[in-house]
Amino acid sequence: MITIAVSRGRLLDQSVEILARAGFLMPSNLGCHLTLLLPEQKVKFIFTKDFDTPLYVEYGAADLGICGKDVLLERKKIDIYEIADLGYGNCQIVVAGPEKYGNFREFPSIKVATKYPNIASDYFISQEIPFELIKLSGSVELACLSGLAEVIVDIVNTGQTLKENELTILEIICSSSARLIVNRASYALKLTEIEESKGRLINASHRKEI
Repeated sequence: MITIAVSRGRLLDQSVEILARAGFLMPSNLGCHLTLLLPEQKVKFIFTKDFDTPLYVEYGAADLGICGKDVLLERKKIDIYEIADLGYGNCQIVVAGPEKYGNFREFPSIKVATKYPNIASDYFISQEIPFELIKLSGSVELACLSGLAEVIVDIVNTGQTLKENELTILEIICSSSARLIVNRASYALKLTEIEESKGRLINASHRKEI
């Protein structure tokens, strides 16, 4: 039996589709299910919050996990292996704000609101841009609209939400997509089962291992 942690956030619908395509019997509607046991396939799924998924894998509550690269970058020091780019859930982590702040690099200091404090800090430090960080958990676009911050660091897919709030992408920090991660001990102890599951998922998503 192997356990796979699946992020419940923005990747969930696509993850369920890929898992079904890979031959795992997934229900048509997960609803509020937190776990799903497939005894005939010797697989158990647990459905976790985005930023919790790597922790379930790191501490061995799950052997495998599916989460966004953005989550791994933000968590930074998670002790897991990243073994495949599954190639869906593609998006970008960006610096965004009103067009008038397009020259923010020239400011003496810039206020940055974000749900990704580690990614934002690492980026502004690497670019040697003075900044003040404001960590938020809700809609970060509101920070610009209310004057709380000049710019935001956030994840963007179509960019429609930015347009609706009269914001624009000022700089692209990095790209993100769904990644397959594995517990280090499980990779040694359950190698055959994990490699089989990885192969099925890669074939279903038409991507290659890392």
